[in-house]
Amino acid sequence: MESVPHRDALARFGYALSDATRTRILLSLRDGPGYPSALAEQIGVSRQTLSNHLACLRGCGLVVTVREGRRSRYQLADPRIGHALDDLLGLVVVVDPSCCPGEKEQA
Repeated sequence: MESVPHRDALARFGYALSDATRTRILLSLRDGPGYPSALAEQIGVSRQTLSNHLACLRGCGLVVTVREGRRSRYQLADPRIGHALDDLLGLVVVVDPSCCPGEKEQA
């Protein structure tokens, strides 16, 4: 039997992955920490859009902010999140890509 905290944690992770921009942020951060301006440019979104998604990811407990003087960098809250993303990618890559129309444009 699953516990409420486990169910809630998985629901938060699923919610974070349900948006292509948040997924792209998590995939970027799995390679190492990033600064908002660089992440926004890399992902191709405005700083405001990125900020909103980072706030969501912080609220889900998936990313943390590390202050560096006047700057902040973001990183995964736990390295195991990156491993989990790798594992998920290994599972879903074998699924028929035609199941999700428009997915290629978001990647």
